[in-house]
Amino acid sequence: MLFNVGKCKVMHLGRANTHKDYYTNSKKMENTSTEKDLGVIITSDLKSSQQCSPSHAKANRILGMIKRTISYKIY
Repeated sequence: MLFNVGKCKVMHLGRANTHKDYYTNSKKMENTSTEKDLGVIITSDLKSSQQCSPSHAKANRILGMIKRTISYKIY
C-alpha cells in the first residue's frame, strides 16, 4: 500500500511554534487549524467549543421537540 500524501495534513500547536512547511515526496503537506478524527473535532488551540456547541444545540432541539409533543395533565 502506498503512502497517500494528499490525505495528510499538518496542524501547528502552541504559540512558540515556527509554522514551518513540511514536505513528503517533494509535495507540500496542507496546513490545517481544525481536524475531525473519530468523531472528535481537534483545533489548533485545543479548545472544545467547536465540539460542544453543535452537540449542545442538537440536545436543545431534541428537548424542545419533547416538550412540544408530550403534555402532562395533572388532576
